[in-house]
Amino acid sequence: MNIFYNMKGVGDVLLVQLTTTTFEEVETQSKGDITLIKDSKTGEVAAFNVFNASNHLELKEQGSVEVTKEIVATLQLLINNSELDLILEVDFTPKFVVGYVLSKEQHPNADKLNICKVDVVEETLQIVCGAPNVEVGQKVVVAKVGAVMPSGLVIRDAELRGIASSGMICSAKELALPDAPTEKGILVLDQSAEIGSAFKA
Repeated sequence: MNIFYNMKGVGDVLLVQLTTTTFEEVETQSKGDITLIKDSKTGEVAAFNVFNASNHLELKEQGSVEVTKEIVATLQLLINNSELDLILEVDFTPKFVVGYVLSKEQHPNADKLNICKVDVVEETLQIVCGAPNVEVGQKVVVAKVGAVMPSGLVIRDAELRGIASSGMICSAKELALPDAPTEKGILVLDQSAEIGSAFKA
């Protein structure tokens, strides 16, 4: 789940994204202050909007809103009170984690891309990376699928030049870290960083 709120740009509307999947055709269902956005074919709810959001939640953020158990509980209550059929199942595990580069292979269809296998403890991710400094044995920052970058970009499962990629190995600039170098390259962490732990700038 990703939540966005921009009073100046959008108005008093909370935008809640439930999946990173893009549907070809969508339909809406509205009751009260809630509008569900569904896949027309399957009925799966991709997102929903909460209108008059400030009447229901105390929102200080502009842009990406931290997903907490309290916010999810409030949203579920709003949905239930609107008599809409939607159960919120939320993954609260961190989306920015320390990863360990297990392998690196040249992309068969792109000279400047590499296919990396990255251990994040609970799984090994295949990530296509274009950074010139990525190497086996490094500890790096991985933005997992569903992560929202400081730029607002949502990380999705992707296919780059025919190769599947799940997540992104991040640079200091992409993480909006202060004094980030301008040259291209991922952020390489100290070897003392714990693999699978949440990355905090």
